[in-house]
Amino acid sequence: MNERASIQKTGLSQERLGRLSSVLHGYVERGEIPGMVALIHRHGEEAYVETIGWQDREAQIPIQRDTLFRIMSMTKPVTTVAALMLVEEGRLRLYDSVDAWLPELAHRMVMRDPDGSPEEVYPSPRPITLHDLLTYRLGIGWGPSSLWSHIFALFPYPPHLEQTERLDPDAWMARLSALPLLYEPGMRWLYEVASDLLGVLIARVTGQLLEMVLRQRIFEPLGMGDTSFVVPPDKRDRLAVLYAKTATGELTVADHPRSTGWAEPSLFPSGGTGLVSTADDYQRFGRMLLGKGNLDGVRLLSRKTVEAMTTDYLTPEQHTHPFFEFDRYDADRSGMWTNRGFGYGVAVRTRQVGLGPSIGSFGWPGAFGTTWIADPKEDLMATLLLQVGSDNPFYTQVGEDFVTLTYQAICD
Repeated sequence: MNERASIQKTGLSQERLGRLSSVLHGYVERGEIPGMVALIHRHGEEAYVETIGWQDREAQIPIQRDTLFRIMSMTKPVTTVAALMLVEEGRLRLYDSVDAWLPELAHRMVMRDPDGSPEEVYPSPRPITLHDLLTYRLGIGWGPSSLWSHIFALFPYPPHLEQTERLDPDAWMARLSALPLLYEPGMRWLYEVASDLLGVLIARVTGQLLEMVLRQRIFEPLGMGDTSFVVPPDKRDRLAVLYAKTATGELTVADHPRSTGWAEPSLFPSGGTGLVSTADDYQRFGRMLLGKGNLDGVRLLSRKTVEAMTTDYLTPEQHTHPFFEFDRYDADRSGMWTNRGFGYGVAVRTRQVGLGPSIGSFGWPGAFGTTWIADPKEDLMATLLLQVGSDNPFYTQVGEDFVTLTYQAICD
């Protein structure tokens, strides 16, 4: 396709996208990132795809378009969509208590001081609702508190990555129910636990394993054949090696396909972090949301549901709270919620920063460098997948460059 024809179809300049390629190749050439896959659609057309570097740097196995990546927190929007499908079917209600399905959360006690004694508590003034779970404001989760170590110990990491205790969903719920809430429901945004609870809720409401629900309701209809909680033996050779960075910036192997923690089904399939996927699969998921719930004639959600999912529900006061101890989230070093809000399982742009994304754009990254952005105003969906653990997945230099150089290529 020549430059003029490409611009007419996608509104993106191939010449300017060449700048994006040069910058991404630089990360691999400098040894900062072993390899990555980048994929962009605009106006429903594939506008850019690039595979750079190594799936396995030590064995010199090139990365491929169908390389499998551990997408970690990019699982959260998928679990959210499954929950919203149950709302659309009338099997769950947004503002009803979840006590009937999650009785372990009933009659919660709230700490008088989140940094104080867990013995100093009072009864929660109201029950936890599905809306609280979807907006991460149920009252317990990751964030500064005297219970931080106890809450983080419940994180259902795959084997070999962390030596946390292995619990099935019922045992996990029992352990969580032994802890008081840090805040009253609706008061404070707290990370992670809500999405894992959503996974348990979905399984109990449907009477099916979470992976079966996601496969039957989302993956199979959208043609996401490579997305799952486990990497079977016949796909193991497509799984990227996971790397971690040392204090000096060197890359070390953290998870290898030969001994991967994703080789066997987990006791606790995490609705927050468990999935493995490919660039093409996740692009289809994001394009479905960009299409207001519809992709290629397959409708998973209504337009109104997607609009609800991508609305900022944080109060002005909640926008002032930092997200963990991170000190930067954007190129302008602003805080997490300065230019973003939070909908159902996704962050939503509330103010444009620099070259983009536009107001109303949404997405959520993964801890191992994966990221995506859906921009309704520009009719754009972009995914970047790599496998290097980051101490701040919400701002990485490669992610910032990917966004900036994608938006500078817009020329219509």
